[in-house]
Amino acid sequence: MTPSIENRAIAMAALFQCAELVRQVAWEGSADPAAFETCIKSLFTLEAEGIEAIYGELANLRLGFNVLEQQLGQQNTTREMEITRYVVTLLHLERRLRKRPDLVSAIQEGVQTAEKQFEFFSATHANTVARLAELYQNTISQMGPRIIVQGDQGHLSNPDNAARIRALLLAGIRAAVLWRQAGGSRWSLIFGRTKLVAAARRLGPH
Repeated sequence: MTPSIENRAIAMAALFQCAELVRQVAWEGSADPAAFETCIKSLFTLEAEGIEAIYGELANLRLGFNVLEQQLGQQNTTREMEITRYVVTLLHLERRLRKRPDLVSAIQEGVQTAEKQFEFFSATHANTVARLAELYQNTISQMGPRIIVQGDQGHLSNPDNAARIRALLLAGIRAAVLWRQAGGSRWSLIFGRTKLVAAARRLGPH
């Protein structure tokens, strides 16, 4: 992937979309179906011409672009620190994952196994999501730090919601990998925030 501010903005929009959907499931017990499908399908799109193709089209990341601007824009005071915490932790976990080739291989194999469910179920079917959630538990969760998801206990205790959250966190790791491949780093997020938001505004569907 070519390192560029545009590719970094797309990857970060995808990451924010995953984090926002985690928040929705945790507090509301449901999530935007189209945005959820986009995030989950990205796990199965390993060969693509570019980052945009991984998510189908930029319109599929509309939610992520909007949340990115809300969270990182200078003029906004309605930031959700909960979402920022998820994003920062996912970026940290991706850095730790780079040092664990055994877990990277396990994730790749697990995704391929889950993809075989497509013969019988859709990408967002409960069975497929449950397989991805189990994969997250057996790999990313074993590294630490564990992501503490806040929300309504009634929704969090629902097994289907718990599976959706873990699958979304796995999709968030995928977006974090793309962010790094596009030239993203901790410093570029801190010091390049203005350029990142400007690129998101250019690219984001309005």
